[in-house]
Amino acid sequence: MQEMDGYEATKNIRSGRAGERNRNISIIALTANAMQGDKEKCLKAGMDDYLAKPIDPQSLLTKLQLWLLDAPNSEQLIDSQPKALLKNSN
Repeated sequence: MQEMDGYEATKNIRSGRAGERNRNISIIALTANAMQGDKEKCLKAGMDDYLAKPIDPQSLLTKLQLWLLDAPNSEQLIDSQPKALLKNSN
């Protein structure tokens, strides 16, 4: 199976190769690249947001809430999914 990086995956999603209904799905980069300019590179590639590793659980939760609650049909998605807890294992 051919592998691809997040930039190529985003390009494929945004171009419709992952299905037309997925073109506008929220994409959050989770990356070890935390150098100056990396966030801008991700956003320019078509990603919606960016988090650098190591991931802080609260930051991840905040980003997920931001993008999931603003997504089309988010109320339907939230209502149809089982409730889950984000537990910090530190």
